[in-house]
Amino acid sequence: MKHLEGILWLLVLVLLCGCGGGGITSDSISRPTARPILGPSSDPAPLVRSMGGDWQFNATSTVPETPPLESAGSIFQSGTSVSGALHVDGSNCFDRMTTVRLTGSLTGGNMSVITTPVAGQVITLTGDITETAPTDGRFTGTYAINGGCANGEQGNVTGIRIPSIANIFNGTFTSSGGETFDVAGNIGQDAISSSDEATFGITGTVTFSKACFSSGTITTGRFPSGSYILGTSVALVIAQDNGTAAFLGTLNPDTSEITGNYTVSGSTCDQSGTALLVSNPWDY
Repeated sequence: MKHLEGILWLLVLVLLCGCGGGGITSDSISRPTARPILGPSSDPAPLVRSMGGDWQFNATSTVPETPPLESAGSIFQSGTSVSGALHVDGSNCFDRMTTVRLTGSLTGGNMSVITTPVAGQVITLTGDITETAPTDGRFTGTYAINGGCANGEQGNVTGIRIPSIANIFNGTFTSSGGETFDVAGNIGQDAISSSDEATFGITGTVTFSKACFSSGTITTGRFPSGSYILGTSVALVIAQDNGTAAFLGTLNPDTSEITGNYTVSGSTCDQSGTALLVSNPWDY
């Protein structure tokens, strides 16, 4: 009898397990989760943009009745650190002759710089650097001025790195009296700017198609004298046996043209007028 009861209890247990009454099944067994094999990170290294060179910045204030500002100068880069010097133009609070120093950092494509005080005024500049060619660059960002005469001024700013102008160039001078004559030359731009004036010196030789002066030498300098480039501003002082020709113009980076005015002094044919110079090709 006891043997029969044991058999019945065994049958009951079997039925309960078969009907899902909490029995152990293959689905209820916990299986270990496979761990991924660790290896080198697939994330690319942060991209550090190239910032060094000759720059031209144009700022538009968001403060009513505040005129736009221009600034130009050289920027140096060492890793993620940047430094440089600028000259500010168009402001009643800054003297263009004063060199404004700056320091900051470049993280990936983001730049943040601050200037040393000038008459109590400190400029901060933040934004993004993009590159459209191996040696070309664009900046888009904002600026703010704290302290001094321009305290509270702020707005938007754009910038462009100016390519080197070293190469063969030619052009035409037109005197105020309507006479025209051609000029051709070979110029070179310093690789490193002057540390005190933020400008890059220019040297070279020039040949004119004019009887009273036929050739000359471009004498290097730094802002505001001699031959130099500061942002898009180009100055050439050409010394010759029969006087000196001085040219001051503005570079259009898109067309490689420099348009401006010239004056010839100390010559048997002193004159003044306008000039258009073009380099073909420009050294990018």
